[in-house]
Amino acid sequence: MKLKLVLLPLFLLISSSAFSEKISSIDIFGLNTISRGTVLEYIPFEVGDEINDQTLLSIDKSLKKTGFFSNISLKIIKNILEITLTENPTIKFLEFKNYKNDLVLNDQMIDSIKINSGLGVGKIYSKDQLNKLINQLLSLYKTNGFYKTKISLKVVNDSQNRIGIELLFNEGERALIKSFNVKGSSYFDEADLVDLFEIGEPDFYLLNFFTEKDHFSSTKFDAGIEILKNKYFNIGFLDLKILSKDVKYNEEADSLNILISIDEGTQYKVGNINFIGNLSKNERNYLRSLVKINDGEFLNRKDLFKGIKSVSDFYQNRGYAFTTISSDIKRTETISSLDIDIQIDNNIKAYIDRIEIYGNTRTQDNVIRRKFTILEGQIYSKQQIENSINQIKTLGYFSDVNYKVERKSATSDKVQLTINVTETKTGEISIGMSHSNATGASLNAGITQENILGTGNTFNANFSNSDAVKETSFYFKNPYFNNKGHSISYGFFDKQIDAANLDASDYSISELGFIFGYGFPLSESSLIFGETKLSSSDLTCGSNLKNIYEIQQCSKTSNTDTILSLSYKNNTLNDFYFPTDGNQTLLSSSISLPFSDNKYFQIESIFKKYSPILTEKTFKFSTRLKFASGYGNDNLPFYKRYYEGGSSSVRGFDFNSLGAKYSDGKPKGGEVSLVSSVGVASNLDFIGIDNPNMRGILFTDAGTVSEKFSDFSISDIRSSVGVQFSWLTPIGPLGFNFATPIIKKTNDSTKTFSFELGSKF
Repeated sequence: MKLKLVLLPLFLLISSSAFSEKISSIDIFGLNTISRGTVLEYIPFEVGDEINDQTLLSIDKSLKKTGFFSNISLKIIKNILEITLTENPTIKFLEFKNYKNDLVLNDQMIDSIKINSGLGVGKIYSKDQLNKLINQLLSLYKTNGFYKTKISLKVVNDSQNRIGIELLFNEGERALIKSFNVKGSSYFDEADLVDLFEIGEPDFYLLNFFTEKDHFSSTKFDAGIEILKNKYFNIGFLDLKILSKDVKYNEEADSLNILISIDEGTQYKVGNINFIGNLSKNERNYLRSLVKINDGEFLNRKDLFKGIKSVSDFYQNRGYAFTTISSDIKRTETISSLDIDIQIDNNIKAYIDRIEIYGNTRTQDNVIRRKFTILEGQIYSKQQIENSINQIKTLGYFSDVNYKVERKSATSDKVQLTINVTETKTGEISIGMSHSNATGASLNAGITQENILGTGNTFNANFSNSDAVKETSFYFKNPYFNNKGHSISYGFFDKQIDAANLDASDYSISELGFIFGYGFPLSESSLIFGETKLSSSDLTCGSNLKNIYEIQQCSKTSNTDTILSLSYKNNTLNDFYFPTDGNQTLLSSSISLPFSDNKYFQIESIFKKYSPILTEKTFKFSTRLKFASGYGNDNLPFYKRYYEGGSSSVRGFDFNSLGAKYSDGKPKGGEVSLVSSVGVASNLDFIGIDNPNMRGILFTDAGTVSEKFSDFSISDIRSSVGVQFSWLTPIGPLGFNFATPIIKKTNDSTKTFSFELGSKF
């Protein structure tokens, strides 16, 4: 009996091997949407080949592997291979139903998932692929704390062998973080390390409602791990190890307990920093000064990277565009000390071969090129290129400017500089009605264009008619009047102001005049600009003002003045609308000439500073000081006084409302005004808005107006805090301000919301 059992498999093997037929043709049955040619491509067999049981098994395996068929039958009849197939249905639709949490699953993600899953409309249905997709979706929910999410199926077949698939989501409640600990630290307090994470144990109830700190996210968790690593790496703990990062789910409590275990390792000090390459002694000494780490200090990896970047910039600003710099950190005989070798390969100096500009659909090439401080044929300089890019940004004609540098060939010393710009709206033609906080309802028409016909010239022609202001004006400026960068401007204006409708004094003035200006640059970022203004005006005072201003000013119903102005401007900002770094300074003075009917002077100083802070945040400080007075025996005309309060001044207070007031409550204005502001701007990623043309700004404003210089007092300063939403739209920048006073007086007029067209951070 045992002998028979041993011989039986041998007999079957011999029988199987013995079966073999040469196939004369292949017949395929059951195809509907899949072509015969497609099937034959997957069969490892051709007509004329000999077939046996092993070949049949191979054919069956290949066809099953496609996932196209739910049933496969193979027969050999009279040297003919018959293949009978039942096709899987094609997908008619795949829909996701009842998902609610956009942070886990949103329409954009679903479109991507459908494409990558292989289950798009018109594709062959595969049960395995569908199960795989469901498991991936459940995993996605799990990584965001939704451990009880369930996905059910609703599948419908039609008469044309098409299948409709609905995935029905029951997301359940999100498991919240109950505990969050970091163990193994001795250098830092555990609380300091836990605070590095955006997620963790819940904040105070009301605060947690907004922060949702106890909502788990694998993305935020992994980001926190990287921040923790960098915190240690940046102070010399280069051997730090993350021993474990356990996220344990308590099903009964539907909560998460997170425990991260670390081994800090050794904290290393710097031994020697050596520069390797074909370098002179003086060159080595200078490079060493660029790396701001002293021998014997604990190694700060962040400072090391900054130092290496400074070394790279040093060479790239001197033409070595292809310089390669590498660092090697080596242990020394002292266990806690490391030597750092910085290898420098200068390669060859590079030259700018071509500068190509793309995206300027309106602005002429020469308007952009004249902002370049580096030209074709000159030696490569990264700093000059970036300065040029910043100069282009400050034009205000583009919402985005970027560049790339490409080598002509692997051995060439020539590079091509490609500039890509995105045009933004720089003007408008308007006719219709408008409203502003300052002037009220207005009928207006005109053209305002900072870059007319793409020439870089400014052209403004406006007509407006409101209760407060009636104005007709024309203004033209050519910022590059000659090849030395000199500018010329001229224009005329006819303006009538009814100040009572501007929340100012009870007077009206009609002024007609002409202006002419000329300027020239002092450097890439600064210029001097002079302007002459000739005007004649007619003044009408209300009864209250006649009693106060008298004779000297209100009795002069007609005045002719010639005013000379001189200003200095310096601008090192890196962007026009949303700068993140640099300064802006304006110093200006004007004086009416002695033969004018009104003798007065005005001095103005404006300073703005922007600095990057934290991650994707910008700090801004600005201050504006104005002073005016009469000279000789004349006083400053009351209608030349300064007024403050409102959207472009101290937000949170009504327009022109600060300072002393007349008996009827109208503001007097003053000869001295001071306004300062501090703000922090951020993109809006933290609330899910990924738009580079939007910013949220927290600000504090402070300011005052003093009737006379001798009246100036700190106690008169008003202050407010608030938030601004800035948006660079196709029609120009918009600003929405919400502010509340924090220092005010009883009779102050406040305004919580204000809107501003042309607002910039």
